[in-house]
Amino acid sequence: MTSKQVDEINSHLSSFTSHLSPTLCVIYGSTAVGKTNLAIELAEYHSAAIVSVDSRQFYKEMSIGTAKPTTAELARVPHYFVGHLSIEEYYSVSRFEQDVLKLLPSLFQKNPVVVMVGGSGLYIDAVCKGIDDLPDPDLQIRDKVLRIFKEEGVEGLRQQVRLLDPDYYHQTDIANPKRLIRALEVCLQTGKPYSQQLKAERKERDFNIVKYVLTRPRKELFDRINRRVDLMMEAGLLEEARSLLPYRKLNALNTVGYKELFSYFDGEQTLEEAVEQIKVHTRRYAKRQMSWMKRDGEYVELIVNS
Repeated sequence: MTSKQVDEINSHLSSFTSHLSPTLCVIYGSTAVGKTNLAIELAEYHSAAIVSVDSRQFYKEMSIGTAKPTTAELARVPHYFVGHLSIEEYYSVSRFEQDVLKLLPSLFQKNPVVVMVGGSGLYIDAVCKGIDDLPDPDLQIRDKVLRIFKEEGVEGLRQQVRLLDPDYYHQTDIANPKRLIRALEVCLQTGKPYSQQLKAERKERDFNIVKYVLTRPRKELFDRINRRVDLMMEAGLLEEARSLLPYRKLNALNTVGYKELFSYFDGEQTLEEAVEQIKVHTRRYAKRQMSWMKRDGEYVELIVNS
């Protein structure tokens, strides 16, 4: 028995898969919308593998706070790019693009369908369209930007990006200093907004790409987010965050769910306030994820009500 959404996808996919042509089926959506269950069900139907494109789930030390698939879910179908890195390792969207493109031919040899699921829009775009060949940063500019980050924190980066490139500011994850640093470096080096330089010609891929976005009514989605945070706390998110406290300066940990609890450990707010902030920041992140999707007219919307 398949869900309505899987049936919708299969009907749409039939024109691609009937000729056994390699097809990358992308499932996008905001956090807590239900992507994991749908992707696993779809992959099981096609005996396909899943390529995860959630940049927070790359790191093996971060499980509860990133809502990784459970051990049971991972066992149902082959998964790639879940917990394959340490938080101390450097990784980039460019490397992800290269790694996925290297992997896909072997997956397509086994099955014409590969399911790619996640909520990291920039990483999805890298695989589907290619990333732009932007200049390497001038060392003096990089030092300047890193000095802003060191002295003023992520808020200093936000203010600069908002001033120099308001379009990118409203599209990206403004809690991610790595993305803000890169955008600011390019703005300062080229004198042009970073967002205007992310529009190079699309790179050709030797496989079909079909993209779906899973959506829910806003109130329902926000209720699911709030409930998920409560379940994370019950599952041990506080202890997980405490174990990662010595690594809090790493970029991987400057993210929702951990930074709020680090603030609690610092005595800056109560645990109740920290949990409420996680919910608020996660809801804001979900809004930014949907804003990213609206830039791309290729997504077929799948509405979920439950």
